Amino acid sequence: MSDYFEIAYAAAAKRLCLFTGTGFSKALSENSAPGWQELLEAICDQHVGNESFKEALFPTDGKPSLNLDEAAQVINIELSKSKKSIHDEIASLIGGIDLSGSLPETEKFFKEREFRVVTTNYDKLAEDLAKTDCQSLSPGRPVPRSNSRVKVLHVHGSIDVPRRMVVTADDYFTFLNSDSYFSRKLSTVLHENTVVIIGYSLGDTNLKAILSDYRGFVRSHTVSNSIFLVSRIEVDQSIIDYYSNCYGIRVIQKTEVEFFFKKVNEKIKQAEDCLEKSVSEINKVLFEGHSFPEKFLNAESSFYQIVSAIGAIGASLEENAVVNTFADIISKKKELTSQTGAWPQYVQLASWLTYLGSLIDVRDTALEIIYLDSVKFSMETMSKRMARGYSWHAYKVWDARWSSLTADNRALVANYIEQKSSDPDAAEIVSRP
Repeated sequence: MSDYFEIAYAAAAKRLCLFTGTGFSKALSENSAPGWQELLEAICDQHVGNESFKEALFPTDGKPSLNLDEAAQVINIELSKSKKSIHDEIASLIGGIDLSGSLPETEKFFKEREFRVVTTNYDKLAEDLAKTDCQSLSPGRPVPRSNSRVKVLHVHGSIDVPRRMVVTADDYFTFLNSDSYFSRKLSTVLHENTVVIIGYSLGDTNLKAILSDYRGFVRSHTVSNSIFLVSRIEVDQSIIDYYSNCYGIRVIQKTEVEFFFKKVNEKIKQAEDCLEKSVSEINKVLFEGHSFPEKFLNAESSFYQIVSAIGAIGASLEENAVVNTFADIISKKKELTSQTGAWPQYVQLASWLTYLGSLIDVRDTALEIIYLDSVKFSMETMSKRMARGYSWHAYKVWDARWSSLTADNRALVANYIEQKSSDPDAAEIVSRP
């Protein structure tokens, strides 16, 4: 559950941003919030009343010939003949959607935590969920100058100012090619926070451009990836690799909105307890020559606290101090496996290595040799068959989390194990795609 601890740590540090799409609104409204195509079809049904017109845009037996923003443009042209606007009609439909269903964990998080929401949704459900001390920002409205516990940034506009909503192809073109407050603010939020994408697809051209810009920032500054995509369904490994390689995104799959907030809420107290101390300690370790005590490194959560603290102070993983710290930590963790009754340390070492391998590509960095040597040690001291003197639970970690490593790390480790190790269980793990 290291991902949830990292997200909770960001929330405790007031550095969390939720990036919400249609799926999030559906979860808050018992699925009554319409999807983008559902919305456009509803507009056709209510205000055009021409089945052949709707069939031409959304054929029942084939793929639409136009993108949805282009279809919205066509619908708007048709509506204008009767002096109507697609923006007003969408605002009217969306405005009738209310919070519904039982979401106690989601409500708890929204009522108690300080964070940011960036959304392409037009509705105000996030504001309704947060209730008090919440600011709503959208094009066409004055930008509040006071602070608030929750800020909701509607980058595509909201029902408060329908005519400024990004709906049609013309709207999207203007949005993508403008250097507005909202486009600049969105980029800043992505760079300065841990971001959790909920209820959203990466198919939107604008989102891809923003995430590509963010990924360039990650690569040039060599920081760990701080974007998570929460998916309700299982995601194919090739898609996970695509998200990771192109955008630096880590995927949390088969997870509903309510369950996600339940797991984050469970980690909040632990994150708050370690926040102030861990930031102070990481500065001492990186810049004052201190080192982490053995008692601290005995606990599995210590590594996740260290990684979160490095991100909190904005340190680069290429800095000598950070590289040396990781080398020291891994070396000490290996030493802990040699102590009496140290079976948990083998499991924790495997957990740390798989987690680090999911965060950054280690190839051609100062961490490469240290990481590969530690992986070899971990894999050669595990066993699939519960052999005496080997860790079965460490095998279970590698078995479950091998796919979480970045594609490049998997390739790098596989090549290293094939060349340096004759362990059959290690060979079986790294032979997987």
